[in-house]
Amino acid sequence: MKDTDDIPALMAEIGARARAAATRLATASANQKRRALEVAADTVWARRAEILAANEQDLADGRDKGLTEAMTDRLMLSEARIRGIVDGLRAVAAQDDPVGRVMAEWDMPSGLHIRRVRTPLGVIGVIFESRPNVTADAGALCLKSGNAVILRGGSESHRSAVAIHACLIEGLRAAGLPEDAIQLVPTRDRAAVVEMLRMTGIIDVIVPRGGKGLVGLVQAEARVPVFAHLEGIVHIYVDAAADPEKGAARGDERQDKAAGHLRRGRMPAHSPSCRRHHRPGADPGADRRRGRGARRCRAAGDPRHLGRL
Repeated sequence: MKDTDDIPALMAEIGARARAAATRLATASANQKRRALEVAADTVWARRAEILAANEQDLADGRDKGLTEAMTDRLMLSEARIRGIVDGLRAVAAQDDPVGRVMAEWDMPSGLHIRRVRTPLGVIGVIFESRPNVTADAGALCLKSGNAVILRGGSESHRSAVAIHACLIEGLRAAGLPEDAIQLVPTRDRAAVVEMLRMTGIIDVIVPRGGKGLVGLVQAEARVPVFAHLEGIVHIYVDAAADPEKGAARGDERQDKAAGHLRRGRMPAHSPSCRRHHRPGADPGADRRRGRGARRCRAAGDPRHLGRL
């Protein structure tokens, strides 16, 4: 696929290969997927010098283009950040295989027995911005869940993403899985993004991974279903036995810290807002169990209540 002039033809070929890989991946064993991720992790660490060299080229290009300090920080890799990529791959590898797990089952009055079983979606398209580690994160999660994935990273991190992607391919090869299960779009042309958003019948769902602008664009332009996120919410819980003034001060401290990070470009522009709650007798853990709140501040006057937060 060296000829990237015909973007529709290029993406059609990538899509066809992804669909074929998804069929095989859906029945791959848990051991195969674990093996692929473990080898990928080992390869990333063994090739960290190559990955850092590729990243330095991306950074040099970025400096020439006048990337902001925030964008440069997102783009930059270090040995510590590569260690984080390796640890992430190994963590996903160690997780239980979700495919085939029975989530619920029941009998109907008619005698029909029904089971709700986790199955792969098929082909997932992931569009992300300048963070090269998303190449490994998204590839690993899709592989573990039995889905083929088409990755399209930001043009600024292209060389870094290519280097990391090559390590994932080594893992697939070692485990006897189709190399087309994790594909990286080989062009920086933005037309490839537009084409991905129109690949109905090929891509089952698009996942945008980035700022509010990217997510909004994908939602507006996609003909393929989209898993999207926007702003998160921060909750501050002040226990009935706690000092509300201390809780408020703690919340202001967190907000000031977040604002400082935002000014220095260390947090995305859609950083969560902060909400304070003073609910005597309420169970603050209930919101967590319902999946609410990306971040929390805690102020407990009674140590026995900390476990519920």
